[in-house]
Amino acid sequence: MINGELRNRIDRVWDAFWSGGISNPIEVIEQITYLLFLRRLDDIQTNAESKARFTGGVVENPMFLPDQQELRWSRLKNLSPDQMYDRMRDEVFPYLQRLGAQIGGDDSTFTHHMKDARFTIPKADLLTKVVDMLDDVPMERRDTNGDLYEYMLSKLATSGQNGQFRTPRHIISLMVDLMAPKPADRIVDPACGTAGFLVVASEYLREHHAELFTDASDRMAFHSSMFSGFDFDSTMLRIGSMNMLLHGVENPEIAYRDSLSEGAAGEESRYTLVLANPPFAGSLDHNATSSDLLRVVKTKKTELLFLALFLRLLEPGGRAAVIVPDGVLFGSSKAHKDLRKKLVEEQKLDAVIKLPSGVFRPYAGVSTAILLFTKTDSGGTDDVWFYDVRADGFSLDDKRNPVEANDLADVRARWAERNGTEKDRARTDQSFCVPKAEIAEQGYDLSLNRYKEIEYDEVEHRSPADIIADIKQLNAEIDTGIAELEAMLS
Repeated sequence: MINGELRNRIDRVWDAFWSGGISNPIEVIEQITYLLFLRRLDDIQTNAESKARFTGGVVENPMFLPDQQELRWSRLKNLSPDQMYDRMRDEVFPYLQRLGAQIGGDDSTFTHHMKDARFTIPKADLLTKVVDMLDDVPMERRDTNGDLYEYMLSKLATSGQNGQFRTPRHIISLMVDLMAPKPADRIVDPACGTAGFLVVASEYLREHHAELFTDASDRMAFHSSMFSGFDFDSTMLRIGSMNMLLHGVENPEIAYRDSLSEGAAGEESRYTLVLANPPFAGSLDHNATSSDLLRVVKTKKTELLFLALFLRLLEPGGRAAVIVPDGVLFGSSKAHKDLRKKLVEEQKLDAVIKLPSGVFRPYAGVSTAILLFTKTDSGGTDDVWFYDVRADGFSLDDKRNPVEANDLADVRARWAERNGTEKDRARTDQSFCVPKAEIAEQGYDLSLNRYKEIEYDEVEHRSPADIIADIKQLNAEIDTGIAELEAMLS
């Protein structure tokens, strides 16, 4: 986590943009991203030059060619405001647009996303102020870079009008921990937005599988083919791509794609792990929807179509942790029931984790759950593990302030015991297992409340005669007390 001083610096940068006339938070993040990226490139070049001097060799993979030295952050920051502004507009941004081809070839992620990069800072004095502030931000460590970027992205929470629905970082971390990515995984988020799921998965692998980086082929896979993300918002793709870079993933597959359209064909059985929080609301025109998905589930509901997509994307044995609205769990339409039946009978439904309704505030108060399943195409569901999350460490109102109550560590601990002691838990507990046969009897309803039992305190049942006798006894005691009091006073 970034400290208070660094947080205050970023807040001042943010305020400078707003007072300078850029009030769209996505545009602010995009412009700060370009400047941080430019500074990061200068750091990479400086490190490469130091290595070349130490070894007596040449600079490997230079970010700046000999005729591009004046475009480096270390040179730009010392220019006058007008000189800096002109050079940034006329030379630096054209350089950034061409950079992908220079460092990664014409097919690199950055070639596709940086070619549309636009410089929209309106005034020289605003640019100078922002450059001075960002120059004080420490960027020597990858985790600091990532946390800094996450803090900026969190500011999207104040901008519901932009339509961006950001999944809270601690919920993403929970889902990634439960899935425990492995070095051989091919991970995808078909509605990736700012690439939060992919970033956290990459950090998990760094922490738990350091051996990944000792093998050249594994290291290359980590930086290129291990992570894939799709979205149809070009700005989000640029931000997501930069998010991955600042977290140390050099060339992930972050691509423009409407995942539910015919254009998503050809991805069947390509991935081993899906992590996603797809769009909930809305219906699609049948003509714009992949016919392959419609063969799985005939519906216009995006949340059901995405579930069908996840099953298509996964190879047999692949697994998924995805967020769905509660309606998916108990919806009564034929499409809802058919899809739930497929998950239970044809695949292996592992768990349903009910989240508190305030988790996605201030965006919305919609009730959601995490579905965890494994694609088998041959069944395999024996028991489904349910957990009722009542607290996630933050208040469940729009403020989302930190609080002490937090069930997420308990979710992780009990998930590890889902095939052991969890099977012995009573239905009155916070987590329990339900046999497949019972779920089938209930029409494949997956709502936790369908199976949870409420424990009532036992109340002693007494006859009317006993109650009357008690009242008479009480009245007699009162009369005796009054008589004694009168005697004392006489």
